[in-house]
Amino acid sequence: MLVSDHPGVTIGEMDYGAALQYLLSFNDMERGYIRQASSNPTMSLDSMRSLLARLNDPHRGRPTIHITGSKGKGSTAAMIAGILEQNEQVTALFTSPHLHSFTERIVIDGMSISPEEFAAALTAIRPVIDAEQESVHGSVSTFGIITALFFWLVRAQARPVEWQVVEVGIGGTYDATNVFESPEVVVITPISLEHTAILGKTTTAIARDKAGLVKPGCHVVLAPQRDPAVREVVRERCEAVGATFIDAAGSYDCEPLEKYVFGQSFLLHGPSGTRELRTPMLGRHQLDNALTAVAVAESLRARGHHVAERAIADGIARARVPGRMEVMGQKPLVVADGAHNGESAAALAETLRNYFEWKRCFFVLGMAQDKDAGAIGRQLAKLADLICCARFRSPRSMDPYVMIQEVGFLGPPAVADDSVKDAVDTAMSHAGPDDLVCITGSLYVVAEAREYILGDSVVRR
Repeated sequence: MLVSDHPGVTIGEMDYGAALQYLLSFNDMERGYIRQASSNPTMSLDSMRSLLARLNDPHRGRPTIHITGSKGKGSTAAMIAGILEQNEQVTALFTSPHLHSFTERIVIDGMSISPEEFAAALTAIRPVIDAEQESVHGSVSTFGIITALFFWLVRAQARPVEWQVVEVGIGGTYDATNVFESPEVVVITPISLEHTAILGKTTTAIARDKAGLVKPGCHVVLAPQRDPAVREVVRERCEAVGATFIDAAGSYDCEPLEKYVFGQSFLLHGPSGTRELRTPMLGRHQLDNALTAVAVAESLRARGHHVAERAIADGIARARVPGRMEVMGQKPLVVADGAHNGESAAALAETLRNYFEWKRCFFVLGMAQDKDAGAIGRQLAKLADLICCARFRSPRSMDPYVMIQEVGFLGPPAVADDSVKDAVDTAMSHAGPDDLVCITGSLYVVAEAREYILGDSVVRR
């Protein structure tokens, strides 16, 4: 998500600012400029494959781990990429959305690309993008372009990239990343209701869409699921196409050990025995993400790839995702975490209760217009002493005064602020040194709060 992208150094025909202006001139569902109730996103797979063909198919030539799901995709992807990197293999990671800059979405060998690299690469492929836009296949999208840019940059590296870990944008079957004949591993993280106008109104319908990533001959690692029907949908898809189904919840189990403000340790029991692992990421759900990442590592071993045991432990211990249960201050304790639906808000509330000590809790809450403010508010109201409803810098932002109508009757008082900065200031003015301020809802809100609290260092890396 674009919060504070900044102009960079002039490279070729476009500098970073011009590159962003060009990129954002195309259809972009993330920013809400395109709204539709259709199984097809703004850029068709025919157009995506055609664009990649014009670039000589840069997505090919290295094994792929393809990740979908409703929750935990980013954390699980970071853990898997971390394991591969600690295994001394050059790894490229593609995730979305971003907090502060599009460059965060493309990580190669553990480092986000620079604004200069971004601008130079987009300049190089712009003629091909323009040709595809004028072709018979239909509109090109911002997400499709950034996906092609990732693959182009991966292939262009002087040191060959040995693995690519690719997170979908939305769903699976029609997603712009669904261009692989047979990934090494498809990962499906927990599925819940999301994008129902596009993906379907039940978890099983959403699971069918996401299972469209499953191809003949690949391994499929299914993370622990709340709805057992999801397991059957994925298993049936694997049987239908000849893929190997791995039910992570059926083979692995986590046992929490110690919890700290900046991390946790746990025992992971699985087919290879018991491991004691640590992660800097907080929440019981992060143990399930780690469990899934380990299942992927052992799946790679089963496929004949060497994965060192130390790489598994170190990869999980080093993986971090900004804005996910991120501690940004103490006295009062300040925590930021994106929670865009009721289920995510419930997980957030559980983590706040079980991982931190505090007297009173103040929420800064902002969300997009299409989100269920009531479902999120009902989970947070159980802990809140005050809810500060905030407007963020996007046309998608829900009016904070409308939000109050959804959460104001749930128990704790609620106030409206016209900016995230003002809402943070309101919460902090009420909080004492033993209290908790939690910034949540849309990742747009988390991003703006990180900029305000942590300063320019969060975006100029």
